Amino acid sequence: MSSELPEATKDLIHIRPAAPADADTFVHLVDALAEYERMPGPTPEAKQRLVRDGFGPEPRFQIFLAEQDNRAVGMAMTYETYSSHLALPTLYLEDLFVLPEARRFGVGSALFRFLAGEAVRRGCGRMEWQVLDWNQLAIDFYKKLGARHMHEWYMYRLTAEQLREIAEL
Repeated sequence: MSSELPEATKDLIHIRPAAPADADTFVHLVDALAEYERMPGPTPEAKQRLVRDGFGPEPRFQIFLAEQDNRAVGMAMTYETYSSHLALPTLYLEDLFVLPEARRFGVGSALFRFLAGEAVRRGCGRMEWQVLDWNQLAIDFYKKLGARHMHEWYMYRLTAEQLREIAEL
């Protein structure tokens, strides 16, 4: 696969870190992602936390916006984890989303390539993410880029309530 987008497409896609003035746009894209993933969107309280945690004095994650014709049509939400085995940071991709009407124009590829470059700039040893098992469009997209599905690792989760119960032990 060529690492280059068609010239006409490249000129139309701009990727940049989100700024506090982009908070409403970010929340709108999160709502659109939830709808796409067939999940409930964030509550008003959760939206406030997203804005606080993404744009506050000590951001917990980074947001990158993909724009076409000065309109945000996609976003990526990332944060760093750390690998004790590599002794290097990992860029964790929490969400990558492109509005349906902007797909097939290279926006997702441009955004992903930007993130790969961001991982390199940060000195990361790898980039990781998860994909819903039914999201064949995303699975095919990542496979086309050369990503490998990690079969040997199982994901586990504790909810906030479970964490409180365990912490009380």
